Amino acid sequence: MLQILSWNIQQGGGSRVTKILEAIGNQGSEIVILSEFRNNKSGLHLRNGMLKLGYWHQFFSGAIDNDNTVAIFSKLPCGSAIFPKCDVNFPHAIIKVSFEVFDIYGVYLPHKKKHELFPFLLDQITDKKPIIIAGDFNTGKNYIDQKGDSFWYSEYLEAFEEKGCVDAFRHVYQDAEMYSWYSHQGNGYRYDHTYIHKSLTPIIKDCNYISKWREAKLSDHSPMVLSLA
Repeated sequence: MLQILSWNIQQGGGSRVTKILEAIGNQGSEIVILSEFRNNKSGLHLRNGMLKLGYWHQFFSGAIDNDNTVAIFSKLPCGSAIFPKCDVNFPHAIIKVSFEVFDIYGVYLPHKKKHELFPFLLDQITDKKPIIIAGDFNTGKNYIDQKGDSFWYSEYLEAFEEKGCVDAFRHVYQDAEMYSWYSHQGNGYRYDHTYIHKSLTPIIKDCNYISKWREAKLSDHSPMVLSLA
């Protein structure tokens, strides 16, 4: 079994980093994608803690210390790439790690801001090599991943599916109501997603959220775990 955990850790983790590391260590996923990762003191604490947990392969961009960005940690050897030209205003929003069988794109996409990151990701979906895209998309499908219609960029999720990727959570749980973030008013939103190339769907064992980590206030987002056979 191979587990890929993706999690928005909320503004770099701050004073919660030790508990975040404890939770990740107990889960034992081979690959971890952290969004809202920051290249600051908390980020260094995280990186050192992940080393102690066996995540020897660590990938992040050169973003300044208070920028929310994305980092990928792996127990397995892999190649990597960053994309400073993917969007002039958000050059640190996407990181790729490459394995023999597939590529994984870790993302932290800005909330309700104009950007070109979805078109960039759409161009990465080909039949040459399967890909997995995971992280905080800051959007979803209106009336499905929220009760209202305030999401931007929903059309790109449909474009992902038209080009050959599937929503791994919906592949397993179909129409189940699930949210990964809640507003102060108690409104739920499924901002966090894992899209996987259709050729990999036979090896999906599960894809779900760990709501108890959010409920324990380790972050304001629930992490997502994709399990592959």
